[in-house]
Amino acid sequence: MKELVVGCSQLDVLPGNIWKNVEKAERLVSENAEKGCRLLIFPEMWSCSFVYSRLREMAETTPHVLERFQEWGRRNEMVLVGSLPERDGDAVFNSSYVIDRTGEIVGKYRKIHLFSYNREHEYFGRGEKSVVCSTSVGRLGIMICYDLRFPELARRLALDGAEILCISALWPTTRINHWSLLLRSRALENQMFVMGCNGCGKEQNLRYGGASAIVSPTGELLAEGKDGEEQVITTLDQDLMTAFRRQIPCFEDRLPGAYNII
Repeated sequence: MKELVVGCSQLDVLPGNIWKNVEKAERLVSENAEKGCRLLIFPEMWSCSFVYSRLREMAETTPHVLERFQEWGRRNEMVLVGSLPERDGDAVFNSSYVIDRTGEIVGKYRKIHLFSYNREHEYFGRGEKSVVCSTSVGRLGIMICYDLRFPELARRLALDGAEILCISALWPTTRINHWSLLLRSRALENQMFVMGCNGCGKEQNLRYGGASAIVSPTGELLAEGKDGEEQVITTLDQDLMTAFRRQIPCFEDRLPGAYNII
């Protein structure tokens, strides 16, 4: 049996207050490391949230924030995942970075599905590639918030060998029941672990709903947060995915030609 302690750092991300958010995150990485956590996920845009009027300015700080993120992973021998604004030429991407326990950046995923309801497509560049990366704790598939509503992406990650699906989000309270249902659906239909780290707190007229959750390949809810700032931690039995896929061989029983999509 391979057991792995994992966590979601459910933060109240202060809009535009980058170094206050970074200071808080650094403290929480250390606290979770003391509890034996080896994989920790942060919310979407965890350094700054969505202040569109300052987006490019905030993206300029990301290289410095990333250096700190890498140092925390190295110092605490922990895999870290979380999304930040990434400047590339004239464009800004909502990019999730994966830091291995050595401090190396082993993966970067640019958000593919931009939430048009909140005008994300007007401010962010669109990612074009799914990402599964190898880390010291296993193969991680990466998604960001609205991506959760697209089962095609989760299935692609599963087919590419993801063992744990890591999702950073700022999902609102008004639709938090969708978040909870979709996390369990993505886990059960792909027979893999799913970790969804959501933010909490208020930004203008929007309140984020928390409810970060860690779900097993059988759809069992292993740990779930409430609506405030907290650390959601549990232990994964990494052999469970293999055993469940042998018991119910959904991947072997697929008929891709009949679906004409994947």
